[in-house]
Amino acid sequence: MTIRTRFAPSPTGYLHIGGARTALFSWAYARKLGGTFILRIEDTDLERSSQASVQAILDGMSWLNLDYDEGPFYQMQRMDRYKQVLQQLLDDGSAYFCYTAQEELDTMREAMRARGEKPRYDGRWRPEQGKVLPVPPEGVVPVVRFKNPLYGVAAWDDMVKGRIVFENSELDDLIIARPDGTPTYNFCVVVDDLDMGITQVIRGDDHVNNTPRQINILKALGATIPQYAHVPMILGSDGERLSKRHGAVSVMQYAEDGFLPEALINYLSRLGWSHGDDEVFSVEQFVAWFGLDHISKSAAQFDPDKLRWLNQHYIKLADNARLAELVGGHLLARGVLVGDTPLLEAVIALYKGRVATLVELADEAEVFYTEIHPAQELLDEHLVPEVLPALRELAARFADVAWEAPALAALIKELLATHNLKMPKLAMPLRVMLVGQTHTPSVDAVLALFTRATVLARIEKYL
Repeated sequence: MTIRTRFAPSPTGYLHIGGARTALFSWAYARKLGGTFILRIEDTDLERSSQASVQAILDGMSWLNLDYDEGPFYQMQRMDRYKQVLQQLLDDGSAYFCYTAQEELDTMREAMRARGEKPRYDGRWRPEQGKVLPVPPEGVVPVVRFKNPLYGVAAWDDMVKGRIVFENSELDDLIIARPDGTPTYNFCVVVDDLDMGITQVIRGDDHVNNTPRQINILKALGATIPQYAHVPMILGSDGERLSKRHGAVSVMQYAEDGFLPEALINYLSRLGWSHGDDEVFSVEQFVAWFGLDHISKSAAQFDPDKLRWLNQHYIKLADNARLAELVGGHLLARGVLVGDTPLLEAVIALYKGRVATLVELADEAEVFYTEIHPAQELLDEHLVPEVLPALRELAARFADVAWEAPALAALIKELLATHNLKMPKLAMPLRVMLVGQTHTPSVDAVLALFTRATVLARIEKYL
């Protein structure tokens, strides 16, 4: 059997963390087994769908490097096919027209609740042998309902959760086409999965209740039932459903916030799946290890601090030229033009071990290409009278010292001894005058990144 998986988001918003993880698992399953991964855009919700959301999904998939082999397919471009299958079900008696008005449905369900019954459609327009149906009311445009089996079960061996069984008697007759003829979600999904030859449906476990309905429609169409794998939800650290307040934002927001795609992929892969105690691994290793049998049955918890830790790890490993291109983009977005000196790659090489995001790396790099204005309280704290003579002598000696870190370090040590000072007494005011802060890498390394002229211009105005 050729493996065919799909990711089928609705374009009613951005690509979020839960959707991205579903896409990742579906993609990895196909890649592991030499199968085909399909992208399908389920855009039949015309009121909520937007082209901007479609683009956000495509951008998110591209940024995460989750390449698809077929698609994107759009449900709105498949309406003729849905209508063809609807007519097929009507013709063979597997579907029927229902003229029940919404007010009738509300009254029906309220009466059922009052009797302590599960509220549901009572099948009044369902054709049965020997049953006399009401006369269709004038002016009412019917919906189409699927004639769900009254007996037996809809069951499947879920690839994550194990055996799941629904009694057909608990399922009412699902609306599969609205009064305007537009097909509904559960019907479109079935036709799409059938036409696209989907063999494994990997999706969130919030879809478990849809599955028995979809299985019954597939059976009515004489189709092969795909295997289903319902992966656990992602929760915040407080155990509540993941939301923006937990840090769950658009995938592309993580790009804007300075995360690397490989860090997010690594993190997402560990939300509900594991390979022993392994925490850090490449996407290639993930694909080689991946299997649905290692997906947890319980919900995963989203931890922003763990994601930052992983991102910090991947920034340290990343090629400096690649980081320079990415950080340069962040700086350009701020209106900061990167000059020829210092080389941005050199700045990144010095600072990348000290940051958790590319935004933080851009913050560190920005001071090398813009005029800085140190806080007065920092100047008052560190440019004290006892250190000014040493700083003035240092500025004078800067004029002819070899402009490289070892020579600068030796000069600073010489003046510390001459003026009987500890390193922080000299290094702190230098840092403040040069970059406007007290926490930097070794001060001689920072000095060496600047040109001699820039260093002298920055410190001499305070001495």
